Amino acid sequence: MAPAHDDLIVALGLAKGGMTLVDEARAHDLYAAMGPAREISGGSAANTLAGLAALGSACGFIGQVSQDQLGDVFAHDIRAGGIAFDTPARAGQPSTARCLIFVTPDGQRTMNTFLGASQFLPAEALDEKVIADAAVLYLEGYLWDPEEPRRAMRRAIGAARAAGRKVAFTLSDAFVIARHGDDFRALIAAGDIDILFANEHELAALTGQADFHDGLAALAPHVPTLVVTRSEQGAHAVSGGEHAHVAAAPVARVVDTTGAGDLFAAGFLFGHVRGLSLHTCLALGAACAAEVISHYGARPEADLRNLVAPLL
Repeated sequence: MAPAHDDLIVALGLAKGGMTLVDEARAHDLYAAMGPAREISGGSAANTLAGLAALGSACGFIGQVSQDQLGDVFAHDIRAGGIAFDTPARAGQPSTARCLIFVTPDGQRTMNTFLGASQFLPAEALDEKVIADAAVLYLEGYLWDPEEPRRAMRRAIGAARAAGRKVAFTLSDAFVIARHGDDFRALIAAGDIDILFANEHELAALTGQADFHDGLAALAPHVPTLVVTRSEQGAHAVSGGEHAHVAAAPVARVVDTTGAGDLFAAGFLFGHVRGLSLHTCLALGAACAAEVISHYGARPEADLRNLVAPLL
């Protein structure tokens, strides 16, 4: 990731504030167009697990890298964070996934993602015992796009359901909903999602409701726990007829919004698995999101346990 002015975003034809899938050649071109950059391990679900581990939760990650330098770095960083990661690296091409992120002066992140080896995660790579032992299976919508990890996630949902575990799902981006909204609506209708994370734009894309509160009212009855973030307007959650709202946690300066939703999910899930109130879960999510947007990168830098201690 690298700082960038708005004129560079326009010159490169990027969708400011969004996420676009790119091929490896485009990834190389964008990297060449960047100024001095920071290379930081990422990945939506991996970021959430990094937050959960930093809070003190036991976590395992299932995902695929390639046998290359970026794959080695990712594997090192996630294991160093205390997260179990045993999926074998994939030999040959394509290389490990990467996301080229341009951060404008207003803190907005413009993401361009090459899915690389991650889009070939096979269902056979799943450790169903790990899934059965977990309180919550957490899935990211970004990887619903490629066929192979989509099959793996369907199998993971089946394993979690068979073990009586909860399934949490983040919609990830409105473009994912545009391509796979019918799949997500079918999962919801089948009762396969216990906790659904979305931002207000994703909520509108999934429900077709332009008004936020109309969208919340339309979707909440169909999901046991619905969590929706609204950036500086805070976040809402509806569960079992209870509706909670928290304001955004204060932050001195928004440096980089990359990972805000990922770390919000981390804080919320940390509270959820401990049986804390809906309001407290939201407050934990808001605190973790505020920490990550105060610096570059989508992994926490502050001591999250100390940060959230006053909320517990």
